Amino acid sequence: MQKKLQVEAIEQGSVIDHIPAHQGVKILKFFKFTQTNEKITIGLNLATKSGESKDLIKIENTFFNDKQANQLALFAPNATINQIKDFKVVNKFKVQLPSSFIDVLSCPNSNCISHNEPVQSRFYVKQKKTLKLKCHYCEKSFNRATFDELD
Repeated sequence: MQKKLQVEAIEQGSVIDHIPAHQGVKILKFFKFTQTNEKITIGLNLATKSGESKDLIKIENTFFNDKQANQLALFAPNATINQIKDFKVVNKFKVQLPSSFIDVLSCPNSNCISHNEPVQSRFYVKQKKTLKLKCHYCEKSFNRATFDELD
C-alpha cells in the first residue's frame, strides 16, 4: 500500500504546477511571495510519474495576470497555473514564453548602458529550448543560469 500525504486545499488562489526542480524558491523570491501574509504551500523535489522531480507552489488569494504568467515562464517554461475558487479549479492554463521581457531582469554585462542610464531593461528571447536572452542595449546573449548567478 502506497502512503500519500495530503496538502490542505486552498479556497481561492493559484496553484503553480510543473515547475522544474530547484526553481520554486527562485519563483518565491522573484515574485516577492515571501513578503506576503497569504498562506503558501511549497512542494520541492516532488516525484513525477516520469520519475523526475518537480516543484509546486500553492498561494491563497493570489491570481496571475498575463504579464506575471509570462515572467513565470523565465523559471518554468512548461508550468501550468490553476486558478482556484471555492476549492475548485475554475481555469487552467500553460504559461507562454513571450518574445521579449521589459524591465524584468538586469543585464549581467556590467558595461551595459542599461546600468547607467534611466532606461528599462529589455531582453529578446533568442532560443527557447535552453533559454537564451539577448540584451537590447549591449546585444550580448545570456543563458537563463547567468541571471541566477546574480542573485
